[in-house]
This record gives sequence, C-alpha cells and structure tokens, in this order.
Amino acid sequence: MILAGDVGGTKVDLALYSFTGGEVQMVCNKKYPAAGYAGLQDVVQEFLDDPGIAPGVEKEVVAACFGCPGPVKDGHLKLTNLPWELDARELSKGLGIEHIFLINDLEANGYGVAELGPDQICELEAGDKSALGHRALVSPGTGLGEALLVWNPLARRHFPLPSEGGHVDWAPRNPLEIELLEYLLKTLNGRVSTERVVSGLGLKNIYEFLRDAKKMEEPKWLRDRMATEDPNFVIGTTGEDGSCELTAKVLEMFSASLGAECGNMGLKLLAAGGIYLGGGIPPKILKTLKSGPFREALLDKGRLSPLLHTMPVRVILEDKCALIGAAAFAEARAAEISGHSERAASQA
Repeated sequence: MILAGDVGGTKVDLALYSFTGGEVQMVCNKKYPAAGYAGLQDVVQEFLDDPGIAPGVEKEVVAACFGCPGPVKDGHLKLTNLPWELDARELSKGLGIEHIFLINDLEANGYGVAELGPDQICELEAGDKSALGHRALVSPGTGLGEALLVWNPLARRHFPLPSEGGHVDWAPRNPLEIELLEYLLKTLNGRVSTERVVSGLGLKNIYEFLRDAKKMEEPKWLRDRMATEDPNFVIGTTGEDGSCELTAKVLEMFSASLGAECGNMGLKLLAAGGIYLGGGIPPKILKTLKSGPFREALLDKGRLSPLLHTMPVRVILEDKCALIGAAAFAEARAAEISGHSERAASQA
C-alpha cells in the first residue's frame, strides 16, 4: 500500500493507493483541517489509525510521499502557511514507514499528469498531438504554482522540476493592464508578482481595481454575496454564467493574463509536449477559457506566435492529480531503493 498526501495551507488531503494492472487505484481518501494539529505526523497517524477508513483493508504502508508548497531541500521543508517544519527522516521514524519522501506540490502534480486518462483532461488547443517534448504546468489556485516537466528521450518520460515561477514580475500588455499595475503598485506598496494577478488573490485584486479605480457598478446583491460567501466562488460563478458585468470583466482580465503567462511558459520551455493548466480555478471557468481573451493572449507572441499554435493546451480536471502523482513518485522511488516494484508486481 502507498500513502500519498497533498499538504496545503489549510487542509491536508491523504489517501491510500494500490496498483491494479499497473494502474494507480485509490483505496481510501480523507481531508483534514491543518489547524489544531501539531504537525503532519499527527494528521497521518490519525488517518492510519481510524477504523472507519477502509475497514477490513490491511493498511501496511510500504512507502509514502507528501506534496508540499514551497522548496524542499534534502528532505526538509519549512511551510510558509503553517507553523510546521517537515523532515522526511523524522516522519519515517515517527510513523514507522521505511520510505517517506517530501516533494514540492507542483512536482507532485507533474508526476500525476502522466497518470491521467483522456476523461480527466479538457483540451483547449489541439496543437501538434504527435510532438514529443517538454511540458509546462501552470496552476492558479490560492496562489500561482508552476513546474517544468522535462522530457527525457532516453527514459521516454517526463521529469517534473519544481519552480517558484509564479513569483516572477508581472508584465502588463495593454493600457488597461498598465492601469491595473499602477493600482496594485499603490495598494500593495511595491512589487507586483504574476501571482498577484493570476491566482485567487488576483481575482480579488482585479475585482477591487475594476470596482474602485474603473468605477464599474457593484450591484447590492453582489456586494452582499461577496461579504457572506467565498469571494472567488462568487466571482467565478457569476462571471461564468454572465449574470454580472463586473465579474465577467474580472474573468476576462484574469484569463487574458493567464493566457499570456501560459504563452510565456511555452516559449521559455519550448513546450512541444503541451501546456497544462492545473490548480483549482481553471476547471471552474472553462467557458471563459474557451472564449477569446485567453487564446488571444496565449498566441500573441509576435514572430513566435506560429510556434505557440503547435503546442497543445489542456486543463487538468482531476482534483486528485497531486495525490496520484505523489503515490506514483513514492512507488517509483521505493522501487529504486528496495528493488521491489508494487506497480510491476500488479502486472504479473
């Protein structure tokens, strides 16, 4: 059995996986609020000890992997949004699991991409489907995560490289975006990263810019919902269904900046293998992403626009992609170390 975890700033998503015919199969899954736990070990121990989870199933874990936000160095990580310090060796000793690995959350997503089927992906741009090469992963959620999926022609597989690309400087492309930059420079008191526009944070920033600086009307019903519900949910749903001019404009500006960033990643990586959109936001705004602004910004790269036309663009619909990737990574690394592969054994 393989234990996989997706560690976020507010929740920890845990799952047990097995392999059938070489395919990753989820056995059980549960989410825990991170607040109130002293550390990841306590959450995992509660999960493994819970008799209500997968009753009758032997929970003998041979390897575990946890995808975590932030850079991991030598099996050690200090989370930015939680007062936890994680160390793979300490977790292995405390939980009694021989093989435990910590990797970046976008790296885990990257490993998950290779495990997905056609029904778990939505294609926005077909590109050249026969091309092999690097892939780019751009994941707007609470923040903006990015990873490089480097193609190794000898191994015939992609190797995810984590990055902090979401924190690079944001570049406006037209007069309205220049106004947004000037607004954010004042409200943020300094530098504006891409994450400040292309993320859940960005949705709120664009909303406030259009409302306060551009004086777009905020209907009373919308103001009331924004005060009592998750603002990003309200912006996303009302912008997608066209019931509000203000939130529709927010999604238009957001999707254009997302398209521009995807195009930038495609050029930097020469992503012949495709550009993948992960995170929680893209699957919820597919109608907007299929409209003009995203595609126009994606392809607006001057003399190199024809190159972008060859790159497939796909949205990851599977919300467990990071967990699947963590499970795949744990199995592969444990197999390298021990010489026994759970995946290969399931194909025998």
